[in-house]
Amino acid sequence: MKLFVDTALIEEITEVNRWGILDGVTTNPTHVSKTGKSAQKVYEEILRTVKGPVSLETIAEDAEGIVREARELAAKADNVVVKVPITCDGLTAVKQLNSEGIKTNVTVVFSPLQALLAAKCGATYVSPFIGRLDAIGHTGMEIVQQIKAIYDNYDYSTEIIVASIRHPLHVLEAALIGADICTMGFATMKQLYDHPLTDLGIERFLNDWKKVPKE
Repeated sequence: MKLFVDTALIEEITEVNRWGILDGVTTNPTHVSKTGKSAQKVYEEILRTVKGPVSLETIAEDAEGIVREARELAAKADNVVVKVPITCDGLTAVKQLNSEGIKTNVTVVFSPLQALLAAKCGATYVSPFIGRLDAIGHTGMEIVQQIKAIYDNYDYSTEIIVASIRHPLHVLEAALIGADICTMGFATMKQLYDHPLTDLGIERFLNDWKKVPKE
């Protein structure tokens, strides 16, 4: 399973890249707004740092506007993936962009039927938002299972990006289901390394090493 970091902060992206586990980056307008920089500058920094897929989101709401923005974004680098919301106009744009060879990530997906439509229109990736479903009393990971079953049934090539991840258990469940990708914030990515028994084990080894004679 591939791991993407969900942020626009270059400091976080650089650090995860240093760990050697980073496969890609997802951004959105909210993330970009938190940087205090222009979108152009943020995108340039990320694309200089990351070799894997980098999702950059369109703002237009009509199909023509989305396609126009998508072409501009895709021209920035070969690894740009254009994020498009799951709307009628969004999917109309996705179908056109697919015919032009522009990779797309259909976002803010909350149902398996939305994911089915995205695949039919040729989306490269689809992003079900798990944490937001959990927050309103649904079991978000159930839709990942359903999307995976639908895609397997009909041999769709669209990859599933499990998004809106809130904790490491979401990552574990996504991996067991067989999702292609998990995208998560920096703090959650760091938590994947953590286990209290690991900390205790390292502490014991270091303390015991101090008892070893130096000569």
